Amino acid sequence: AIFLDVRCCRSPYGYATMEELRAALAKFQAAGKKIIAYDVTLSEREYYLSSLADEIVVNPMGTMELNGLNSKQMFFKGALEKYGVGVQVIRVGDYKSAVEPYIRTDLSAANREQTKALLTDLWGKFLDTVADSRGLEADKLQKIVDKQGYVDPKDAQKIGLIDRVGYYDNVVSKLRELTGETEEAAQSFRQVDLNMYADRTIRPSEASIMAEEKIAVVYAEGAIVGGRGSIETIGSDRFAEVFRELREDEAVKAVVLRVNSPGGSATASEVILRDILLTKKQKPIVVSMGNVAASGGYWIAAGANKIFAEENSITGSIGVFGLLSNIQEIANNHGVTWDVVKTGEFADIGSNVRPKTDAELAIYQKSVNKTYELFLRKVSRYRNLPKKKVKEIAKGRIWSGKEAVKIGLVDEIGGLEKAIAYAAEQAKLDNDWQLQEYPQQHRFETELVQRLFDVKIMEKQGKIDPITAEFLRARQELAILQHFSDPTGVYARMPLNFEID
Repeated sequence: AIFLDVRCCRSPYGYATMEELRAALAKFQAAGKKIIAYDVTLSEREYYLSSLADEIVVNPMGTMELNGLNSKQMFFKGALEKYGVGVQVIRVGDYKSAVEPYIRTDLSAANREQTKALLTDLWGKFLDTVADSRGLEADKLQKIVDKQGYVDPKDAQKIGLIDRVGYYDNVVSKLRELTGETEEAAQSFRQVDLNMYADRTIRPSEASIMAEEKIAVVYAEGAIVGGRGSIETIGSDRFAEVFRELREDEAVKAVVLRVNSPGGSATASEVILRDILLTKKQKPIVVSMGNVAASGGYWIAAGANKIFAEENSITGSIGVFGLLSNIQEIANNHGVTWDVVKTGEFADIGSNVRPKTDAELAIYQKSVNKTYELFLRKVSRYRNLPKKKVKEIAKGRIWSGKEAVKIGLVDEIGGLEKAIAYAAEQAKLDNDWQLQEYPQQHRFETELVQRLFDVKIMEKQGKIDPITAEFLRARQELAILQHFSDPTGVYARMPLNFEID
């Protein structure tokens, strides 16, 4: 059996990743093996995963959150004005809302519309999936959501949301029965943790390890930036180098690009796409979208032979913007001034100590318009869509994977495993091949960074109070401005602080 101890796994991952985990667990069940889940408090995200378990047990002192999804966005306009930081924006696309935190105090009508549509799609998938797993009706679940919000464990059991109310030791007793424990002194059950299980039982066979032919899986995680980037970002030079290596490696017969990115620098996105397209001339390129593959994340995905996404992936956001800040007011208020001598009208156009003139804004707007047109042409060409249609579905609007298939931005619903199988088929490989992951980096480093900086995990585990968590999130959002280093000042990125709870 598999024991899902949900107490220790307050996941920061989105619903698309959870969907892939569910698929893997369903295969385990199909082999006739049980899944038992236990938690003290169940949020929707954890319940989405554990709802397929054969038995769900919740602590009697706990609770079950079933109140729907929401997207809360943070706005900095008031703070910037208060401290004398000026912001000027140029953009294309009514739905391109990444700039709104700096120029508004609330959601625009267009942003509210697209966010509502996205949440409706994700929530519909949640209801259908959970209802199917628990043998309930989606409408009945929605009524519970609207009337209760938080469900007492005993009520949840009566409704059929969970199977039992009990403590951890009750679950241990159940697991001891499954493993045939007979010694009274034993305090636990025979078990193996996931890492050890993977090392011992699902290592590639010796034949697979020795296989000369490979499928490369390239993980593109984080914001897209110029240069080599960092462990948390997609550096254009580093990823272009990876694709050059894969192009020259004759053993690599196909490439699967796993994209989990809200985008970033338009120039960096184009640098990466160029090397993807060069590689595509020699071997199949297949994209697997994770939770988010939008804006610049879609830019680098558009050129693939085929794109897979989950229904609850977030994609699209085809639009660009420029964000120009200046510190003139705050500096002047503290007695700091500047003067300049120049040999051309626009010699100091890059200055951040004064607002841009109308003529300078026109230059930036021209650059943004040019980049947007380039984005549209690329999507039209590589997705084989009329440019008129691309214009209609672009405008910076975000789409769920479910809708993206209907409008042609995605080819097929499916996860990473399905994308790998398709790549093997396109490369005409039999069963004698192996997977190779890129960029090759220590997984421990990735996990360490995530645990150090994921405020949401700390908050859910009770290690940080909600007010402090909000301040830390604000600091993180402002720190993201460091990624705004595109040489042309043009970005293809989703809202910085877009999150779903």
